[in-house]
Amino acid sequence: MATYITKQQKAVLACIEAHRDRCVSAAELADELRSRGERVGIATVYRQLEKLERHGHVHKVLTEEGAYYQYCAHDALGNCFLLKCEGCGRIVHVDCGQLIPLYRHLEQEHHFFINPRRTMLYGRCAVCREAEK
Repeated sequence: MATYITKQQKAVLACIEAHRDRCVSAAELADELRSRGERVGIATVYRQLEKLERHGHVHKVLTEEGAYYQYCAHDALGNCFLLKCEGCGRIVHVDCGQLIPLYRHLEQEHHFFINPRRTMLYGRCAVCREAEK
């Protein structure tokens, strides 16, 4: 069944896709959309982001400062998860099935189901590791 996407969803998706390499807040998106001539309020942006998240087009990243969103080009039903560098703060999307055995183990042995799309692993990226040497 095809998913209907509204004009507002398209506008929000295009805006967040333009910032694919970083997380943005709903307020930033609303400001940018308004600067592009879109008539959109912050509540509408939040609603559209929630829908886009449900359909796998964006990741919602919860921080101490609030919620941020990042575009996701991976298959909505795939094994996409996030890596966050503790050095520079960059968040990278990874679509990799190597964690599936771990997810299955946790589900079967520990009765805990992992949601890969809401999973974030923390560490150091190659650039920050090299800078530490």
